[in-house]
Amino acid sequence: MATLPHSKFSFFFNLFMVMRTPLFVVLCIVFIFIACTKITTTDIGSGLIPTIDGVIVKDTFFDVITNNFEDSSIARIYKGDDHVIGVISNDPLFGTSNAATLFELKPTIFPFSFPGNKDSLIADSVVLVMSYKGVYGDSTMPQTWNVFEINQSNKLKFDSAYGASNNILATNRIGTRSNFDIRSLDDSIKYGFELASNQIRIRLESSFATRLIKTFDSTNAYASDSAFRNNFAGFAVIPGAGSGNALIRINLLDTNTKLAMYYSTRVNASTKRDTGVSYLRFNLSGGSFTSGSANIIRRFRAGSQLAGFLNTGRNDSLLFLQTSPGTFATIRIPNLNRFRNVVVHRAELEAVQAPHNPDLDAKLAPPRYMLLCAYDSVTRNKINVPNDYEITQGGSNIATFGGFVRTRGNVAYYSYTLTRYVQGIVTRNDKSYTLRLYAPSNDTIQYKPPYPFGGSNTSPAFISPASANTIANGRVRLFGGGTTSTARMRLRIIYSDL
Repeated sequence: MATLPHSKFSFFFNLFMVMRTPLFVVLCIVFIFIACTKITTTDIGSGLIPTIDGVIVKDTFFDVITNNFEDSSIARIYKGDDHVIGVISNDPLFGTSNAATLFELKPTIFPFSFPGNKDSLIADSVVLVMSYKGVYGDSTMPQTWNVFEINQSNKLKFDSAYGASNNILATNRIGTRSNFDIRSLDDSIKYGFELASNQIRIRLESSFATRLIKTFDSTNAYASDSAFRNNFAGFAVIPGAGSGNALIRINLLDTNTKLAMYYSTRVNASTKRDTGVSYLRFNLSGGSFTSGSANIIRRFRAGSQLAGFLNTGRNDSLLFLQTSPGTFATIRIPNLNRFRNVVVHRAELEAVQAPHNPDLDAKLAPPRYMLLCAYDSVTRNKINVPNDYEITQGGSNIATFGGFVRTRGNVAYYSYTLTRYVQGIVTRNDKSYTLRLYAPSNDTIQYKPPYPFGGSNTSPAFISPASANTIANGRVRLFGGGTTSTARMRLRIIYSDL
């Protein structure tokens, strides 16, 4: 919004013209006036903010009321998203987390068969290979992963995006990798048929290899997609209890993810035995050939500091924000709608980290992005902060609106520009909403264009991991509104009276 025209120099120049004061006296007055001016700065936005002089340009702070909540909304993980597997067993602030990934790997074409003479086909081994994409947490602690077979009565649906809290049964353990070093996963390793890196490899049991290579090849199990699914429903990779303190990201669409089936055979009785490998992959060919997947992420709060701050009804002194599926905080700004009509040069809300353990805070780092939105209690929808959070053909303005994590020294913080939102409240009596702060991965909010185009019309706006956070990646404790700390959350407004 444009500011009212004002210049200290023009003011004193006009004074000089009226009073005919000698020029050097005017210059002295200007110098003294500027020297006594209170100068403040802001970290947010690229616009120029008038100097706060306490007479024409002023600033004020509004205290806020903050509360912590568990986020019960469905956290969806789509097939192309990174999935997570692992355990966070040592987080005194947020509790423990457990993540398992379930997925189907299939032949890329049906009917499928192994080459060579069927009678001479021998199963060597079967290795489940997953594409390693990174780690959140303590990579120095080893993990143990178990591979189970998904129950036939609980098959994955290829056309569904499962929520992180779904319960899919898997029994019959078919493989284990014990105490593997996460730090070695990006090493290059040469196998008989490839030079690979960024792979997590788990050799499965010999009986399963025989079943998949020998038994399935001699029956109709590979005749069609439906026949294969009726014989094998897919894999569930589940971490061992209490194993490690990190969540490891994998990607199912990456070519590194596959089931490698090693075998030997003869073309005919007179030839030498040849070795070979065939692969099952995560298919996105469309229709029934498409593979299904689910990422089950459980949070357990017992014994954590967060547990004492959930649903308290008080003005919480600390806020606990954990990336979806996680938590959220509500922010209310009492009396904002009673603030007089002024010209708002800048309104900003800042959320500052309340550090705990430097080593653990570094390993269990803050979310990359924190979204501030409004909550419409009538429609029960999350909506964009009116007039400030915008979406155009070029995308959203989150870079200037705020929300990406920033640091001062070792302390993280998040800043948000609420200038036009506040201006609408004090000038047009727009609604003052309860705000919501959270760290989304995949999510949808209702979007209303800025004044005067918004009206009551809204449309869905999608938030993806590319612009927000990968699933379950990030947690941070912030100062809330109920503390006396100078770092407490407050709304700052720089303004001029009309």
